[in-house]
Amino acid sequence: MRAPALYSAAGTLLLTTLAAAPAGSAPGAPGAAEMRGTAAAAARAQADGITFGKCAEVEDLPAEVRCGTVSVPLDYADPDGRQIRLTVSRVRATHRDPANSKRRVPRQGALVFNPGGPGGSGMYFPIIGVMPEWKRLAAAYDLVGYAPRGVGRSAPLSCQNPKHFFKAPSQAPTHPSESYKQERVAEAKAYARGCAKRTGRALQYYNSLNNARDLDVLRAALGEEKLTFMGASYGTYFGALYATLFPSHVRRMVFDSAVNPDPAQIWYRNNLDQSAAFEGRWADFREWVAKHHKVYGLGDTAEKVQRSYDRAAAQLAAEPAGGKVGPGQLQGAFLSAGYYDDYWPHRAEALSAYLKGDPKQLIAQAGPHPEAAKEAENSNAVYTAVECNDASWPTEFAVWDRDNTRLARVAPFETWDNVWMNLPCAYWPMPRQEPLDVRTGPGELPPTLILAAERDAATPYEGALEMHRRLSGSALVTERDSGTHGIAGGPNPCVNGHLEAYLLEGRLPVRRAACAAHPEPEPREARKRPATRPAA
Repeated sequence: MRAPALYSAAGTLLLTTLAAAPAGSAPGAPGAAEMRGTAAAAARAQADGITFGKCAEVEDLPAEVRCGTVSVPLDYADPDGRQIRLTVSRVRATHRDPANSKRRVPRQGALVFNPGGPGGSGMYFPIIGVMPEWKRLAAAYDLVGYAPRGVGRSAPLSCQNPKHFFKAPSQAPTHPSESYKQERVAEAKAYARGCAKRTGRALQYYNSLNNARDLDVLRAALGEEKLTFMGASYGTYFGALYATLFPSHVRRMVFDSAVNPDPAQIWYRNNLDQSAAFEGRWADFREWVAKHHKVYGLGDTAEKVQRSYDRAAAQLAAEPAGGKVGPGQLQGAFLSAGYYDDYWPHRAEALSAYLKGDPKQLIAQAGPHPEAAKEAENSNAVYTAVECNDASWPTEFAVWDRDNTRLARVAPFETWDNVWMNLPCAYWPMPRQEPLDVRTGPGELPPTLILAAERDAATPYEGALEMHRRLSGSALVTERDSGTHGIAGGPNPCVNGHLEAYLLEGRLPVRRAACAAHPEPEPREARKRPATRPAA
């Protein structure tokens, strides 16, 4: 898309990028063509920059956020071939010290953020600078978000008609019958076929390695010699790929709620571990509800709360709330409580009210929202494409059935839902990649910061320990006895102190540090009511 003259104009960057390639990317080695293509694309992007202006109405962003696009190759082995455009958002550094309005804070560059997924968009990230926990960082950094390839308006993926994405009401059996399993196998095969039919051979290029390469092109387009990046959840995985591929391009990197990057874990085993961890987090939630039995009337032990939940699921199976909330929607709503404990009071209120005869809150929290179907379908399509393309998966359902039947005996809450989410990967029609061995040696990578909650279910804590082992010179900050997924800039001042010390001053704990848990949520006392019937 751009004149060949731009290659020579940015030849220095091209040579620097090639010099930064890992040893395995020597000419002729796997990935060597993609490394050269990344260098070429980054050179063009550096010369072109990004023209920021008013954001498109569809982004629904305030006027202070400015938007632009950056072009990246669909296939980095063919950098002059088809290009796709990624949408980017930015708020400039405020330079205002929140503690002293007369003090001007020097700009440190751009802080690029990815919220994870795969399939999450970071376009809204720049508006976070108005939050008290983020004002010091917003003073020193341009806050930059973007929609990764496939997401939103960035060459969007779709695997089915969004009108058919929400299937409600639906079941959520923790011990599915053979006939139910075969129904879901048929759905998974149809979904995989739909992904290929709607995108064609281009589908294979939506993967984590290309997300890492796109990040380097974005860095160059922003005019940054070195990248300052914060990735959450899945964003930590391709952030780690970036650190392995382009260590000399890293300034500072934050890995918040780290994925286990061990190639043997990507992605089938990571999902098994996630299902096991969610059982522990589901127990945490039930224990919290039991502690507040006087407020919710759902039971004064975790076991009694489980019985209340099971009673609600049975009633919803017999008669869906509002005609659209069945056991599947109930499970989905309470799964989100495993991610974020600030959801706990809302979910407990809704369950309590439903069992007392008022389904309105449950319908509002668990019911499908047709207006969000297009975005939800797109996010799910990107998730599926990236995880299926990234690595090999078992191709026989018998393997999935064996492993997850065993797991469901001790971890029934999320196990089978996780199977159905990922099962299209068993029948994926695209070539599979070999996961990169994330690993850096002493001195290869600047010091990086890993943040993790000890009871995080979405990215179990072992993943943070493994990331810490593999990224030489990294420091790990652990929030003890807590399980919120994504802890940077949250309610824990100890965690935020380490985050600010690193991003603003480059200071890290020597190797590991621990923070006490943030306070548990409190029931919303204004809506506190005595139980009108005993828990089952």
